[in-house]
Amino acid sequence: MSVSSGVLDKSGVLDKLAADIDALVEADPSVLADPETIVALNRQLERLSAVNTRATATFDASRAWDGDGARTAAAWLAVRCSLPVATARSRVRQGRALRRMGLVERAWLDGEVGEAQVALMARADKPATAEAFARDEAMLVGEAARLRFGSFARVLTYWAQRADPDGADGDARAQHDGRRLHLSQSLDGMWFLDGVVDPLTGAIVVNELKRLEAKLFQADWTEARDRLGDNVGVDDLARTHKQRRADALAEMARRSATAPADGRRPEPLISVLVGYETFAAMMCELADGTVITAGSLRGCLDEAWVERVVFDGPSRVIDVGVPRRLFSGATRRAIELRDRECFHPYCDVPAVDCEMDHDLRWSEGGLTTTDNGRPACPFHNRARERPPP
Repeated sequence: MSVSSGVLDKSGVLDKLAADIDALVEADPSVLADPETIVALNRQLERLSAVNTRATATFDASRAWDGDGARTAAAWLAVRCSLPVATARSRVRQGRALRRMGLVERAWLDGEVGEAQVALMARADKPATAEAFARDEAMLVGEAARLRFGSFARVLTYWAQRADPDGADGDARAQHDGRRLHLSQSLDGMWFLDGVVDPLTGAIVVNELKRLEAKLFQADWTEARDRLGDNVGVDDLARTHKQRRADALAEMARRSATAPADGRRPEPLISVLVGYETFAAMMCELADGTVITAGSLRGCLDEAWVERVVFDGPSRVIDVGVPRRLFSGATRRAIELRDRECFHPYCDVPAVDCEMDHDLRWSEGGLTTTDNGRPACPFHNRARERPPP
């Protein structure tokens, strides 16, 4: 059961691995349920996935699967390992990608990054970006190890835009050109809705749906309180979340049909941020954090409002303490743009969907300023007022 000079006692190592896993399987789950053990288990799971993927790539290259009459290594894997064909193909592709990403492979084998981050980097390393990826691989691996997955995905998207701007614009055009919407009716009269839209169009639709949903939720909550008193919960509401969303879509259609022809259309707001170190490079993203290309905005520039937000600059004062309880106006907007997400490290609710919380409580003398403000989703905004468990 030793490894020396690249020679592995394969059966001994696998037997030991199986025995160790058997011990974990038989263990009381409560023994493994502390935070440190959960992190350690996930780390070792990622390392094992990396070993498996690397071995799969070598198996693919060796064509050992050919002797069984399989057409491809993925087809062999799908049968022998009872995997969906798509999963088998993805594993083979990822293994092939590791051959040209030595630092990524090493970080995965060490458990510093996970399969999800590796998959993103494998997609980013393409012929048009190969030279830039080789140059920046160490930096990207470091960011993958340091950041939450969503934050790293944004960093990698910005990197890809800078490494291959023409390709990024082409991908954005392909997304827009691929938009579609299909409505079909069943024999019993029900309607089925299916569609794909680009990020900007999706943001327009979902933001209005969320706005109408909130109004319908408030109406349902008021009705439930009138019917049952103050002690009501979500289960007491007349409609489910899914039903309210469907009703919000119908309300959008009714309002469209009744809107005056000369009514004022909603106008997008484009924020230009100046002087904040996080924005030293060009950034372009929607309020929910979705990264888009600057070219995606061309179609709405003629109807958009543009606001300039200056951090620590002389042309605009945004941090003056005032005797008011709630964050509003430019103060709230500055916090949204600065922080972008709920302040809690385990939460990624976009700042535009958050409440604004005083870091130092108002009741303790905290001012309503940008320095003392932070976005907090409803759950985490109320968590500080709940007694500890």
